[in-house]
Amino acid sequence: MASTLVEVTRSAHEEVERLELLIVQCLEDDDPLTNRKDRLIRNHRVRQMIDSITSTTNRLIDTYEDKDNARKEEIASLGTDVFSAFYGRLKEIREYHRKHPASHDANAGYDEYKALPVIKFTGEEGFGRYLDLHALYNQYINSKFGKPIDYSAYLDEFSQTQNIPLKLKSTRQYRKYMENLLEYLMDFYRRIEPLQDVDRIFSKLLAQENNYTDIALMEAKINKLCHLLSKTIEETKQNLVKKQALICKEMERDRMEEEEEEETTQFDNENDGEEQQPVVYNPLKLPMGWDGKPIPFWLYKLHGLDQEFKCEICGDSSYWGRRAFERHFQESRHQRGMRQLGIPYTKDFNEIRSIEEALALWNILQQQKAQNNWCQDLEEFEDRDGNIYHKKIYVDLQCQGLV
Repeated sequence: MASTLVEVTRSAHEEVERLELLIVQCLEDDDPLTNRKDRLIRNHRVRQMIDSITSTTNRLIDTYEDKDNARKEEIASLGTDVFSAFYGRLKEIREYHRKHPASHDANAGYDEYKALPVIKFTGEEGFGRYLDLHALYNQYINSKFGKPIDYSAYLDEFSQTQNIPLKLKSTRQYRKYMENLLEYLMDFYRRIEPLQDVDRIFSKLLAQENNYTDIALMEAKINKLCHLLSKTIEETKQNLVKKQALICKEMERDRMEEEEEEETTQFDNENDGEEQQPVVYNPLKLPMGWDGKPIPFWLYKLHGLDQEFKCEICGDSSYWGRRAFERHFQESRHQRGMRQLGIPYTKDFNEIRSIEEALALWNILQQQKAQNNWCQDLEEFEDRDGNIYHKKIYVDLQCQGLV
């Protein structure tokens, strides 16, 4: 077909209409029983079609603006005999479609969008179910504005930028961290919500406030994204607890399988009339080693296996040895007991095994948090003229350019 400007324009309009029909068809085929992965793939296909419509529409706008007068000259070249030119072009179009009948089908180009879109997720992200903040966590704990906390506590605190002192926010290290965090959250949100417009969301955020600094703007965008990803953040925390619990359960399952194997071996040996297994002499009732014999007494004392630790939070469960006692704080039984008390588990509650002590420490932490918030509210600032203002009033005046 002749590649005239008028025909290119008509073809572009046809392409836009075809893609719109394909989007409707794709969304109408949605099955309520479709799993999350299939829905995400479908949304990315629709996103590709929308991007194609956008690029085609931009080309149409450039054509209609006709900055080089090419369209005007082509229309003028049709001459005074409009009907002859029209039927000549009509004959040419019919001949083209006769040779290419597939072009009449509105779904002719759908195959190019049926291919699986490239959606990259790390193994930790679980195809968009969880966040992978390990790189940012390492950057946080190794910075001057951060603090040495575990990954589970970081998931609770990474969005609470108001807890970082103002003087540390002006450093280049903090700016770089915030840029990396914002970049990851935006990229992750676009990957799991391809039909959402992040730029439009941020434009509404800017409309609410006209005096954001660079750092404050990044913090506002991060807080907005954390609000949109609140469910994903909560699922990330639950997945972390589940993985920790699975590790403990796997260790316990392996231990039980070893005991069952030893009992089976002992039973077979007892029923074997040809050979009798010698009775193991163990008057101190020491734990058995890998060779089926009691471990040495010095090793038993070294690991403190003669020491019993009871935890009231776990229902007065007993743990033998310091190592087992320290490890049980990360187990699901202890964390479930903390949740029943209404206390989120953090490192502050390590070594706490009494319900009374845990509740008392929780009250102290709550009071300290309330006192810190109260002290921040009473923070005062001084302007160049020596006038003293409360923090809120000073910030409002500074935003208005009065101080």
